[in-house]
Amino acid sequence: MLESRTTLDPTDIALLAFLQRNGTATSQELGAELNLSASQAGRRRQRLEENGVIQGYRARLDPAKLGLHVQAFVQVQLASHGTEQGAAFSRLLRTRAEVTSAWTMTGEADYLLRVFCEDLPALNRLIHEVLLAHPVVARVHSQIVMDQPKADAPLPIG
Repeated sequence: MLESRTTLDPTDIALLAFLQRNGTATSQELGAELNLSASQAGRRRQRLEENGVIQGYRARLDPAKLGLHVQAFVQVQLASHGTEQGAAFSRLLRTRAEVTSAWTMTGEADYLLRVFCEDLPALNRLIHEVLLAHPVVARVHSQIVMDQPKADAPLPIG
């Protein structure tokens, strides 16, 4: 079910665009950027947080500096489809730190996973000893990322 879209005015859009570039901005910095008082900017941010438009704030980390030298996208096809099978596979995904995001998909694959591993043997273990070993998994197809010419970008708003 699609959620209803939140109505945003131009100042909200500017605030969100700024926060996507600098999530640690203070109310004073937001106010200066938006030509508002710090308290007005803070109230707007709080309203957008309460409405769920802003879901949270995170630090962006460098995977290579953390020893995560292999990034891959892994497509998973389930052997059968049903509520129990999907729930069992979702439970598995929540236990694996290497899986940083997962999507259910249309088409041949049922799931698309984004994974980060230390090296190729670690990716191989994840695929063969965890994913393919799971009873609901029929097939796995992986693609190793060679380079990322465009980093994860802010959402297109406005």
